Amino acid sequence: MPPSASFGFTKLVVRDLEKLAAFYCQVYGLHAVNRVRERIGAEEIDEIMLSPDPKAVWSSLVLLAYPVRGAPPNGEVILGFTTDDLPALLLRLQQAGGRIAASVREMPELKLRVAFATDPEGHLAEIVQITP
Repeated sequence: MPPSASFGFTKLVVRDLEKLAAFYCQVYGLHAVNRVRERIGAEEIDEIMLSPDPKAVWSSLVLLAYPVRGAPPNGEVILGFTTDDLPALLLRLQQAGGRIAASVREMPELKLRVAFATDPEGHLAEIVQITP
């Protein structure tokens, strides 16, 4: 029988690790729960693990920086977040230096409100609110 596998985490390659970690903590209520300074092969990496649980030891969102080579162009991934107050989250996002890429769209057939926004480096996130 083959070993089981399941999705575990996403690593987002960023330019300014400290700035983006602060942004995701402030806007999405995440907590920096661990930091790793290591190598992938011969290349140095620096990463911060973010989690909604401040007591977690690892997470589903990891911000990774390559100190020597930098980040690839944006558009490589779209992060997904949920909220119970989309307008308030978008305001907090803008106050923290993010931008709204597509304003709130009502999707009553799916019982959702959806918006797209970017972090200060331009990484795209889809933000969803479930509606009654």
